[in-house]
Amino acid sequence: MSVSPVVPPASAPTLSAPTQAELLDFARRAAADAELIASLPLDPEGRTWVRLEGPGGSEAWLIGWPPGTGTGWHDHADSVGAFVTAAGELKEYSLTARLPTDGWKTLELTEDIDRERQLSAGKGRSFGRHHVHEVLNESTEEHAISVHAYYPPLPRIRRYSRTGQVLRLEHVERPSDWQ
Repeated sequence: MSVSPVVPPASAPTLSAPTQAELLDFARRAAADAELIASLPLDPEGRTWVRLEGPGGSEAWLIGWPPGTGTGWHDHADSVGAFVTAAGELKEYSLTARLPTDGWKTLELTEDIDRERQLSAGKGRSFGRHHVHEVLNESTEEHAISVHAYYPPLPRIRRYSRTGQVLRLEHVERPSDWQ
């Protein structure tokens, strides 16, 4: 989907790389902007997105989630990030341990490594580099909308499959795959 960038509420200029807290603050302010949220075209079949101007050169996105959609397991490589649910509810499944960054195709995960969060409207979180997670709209009836911000702008996204405690690297996406 190609839509012109939308600029969320103004903030103080960032002179250095934005921190996770600054990205989360940006995502919270953008998620609270009713006009911005209403501007996102929603598709009943697939996720929709609009690129936003994030703070300090960060990459930011407004994302619409039809019922039953999700990201699958992935990470954001060397970027830190944050996201906030603006409407509806999202569920995040994540791993509590940092994984090796390169040089592997399959990992056997230890027990008690999983974390689960329900993120209703107004709720969000930040995360560090190499954070492995999946985000889902588990509703069968309602769209969800969220705001995401990453710094540095995403150099790649690694996609994984998971069966039980086995995590397998499936492929790597580059910015040209989603922009």
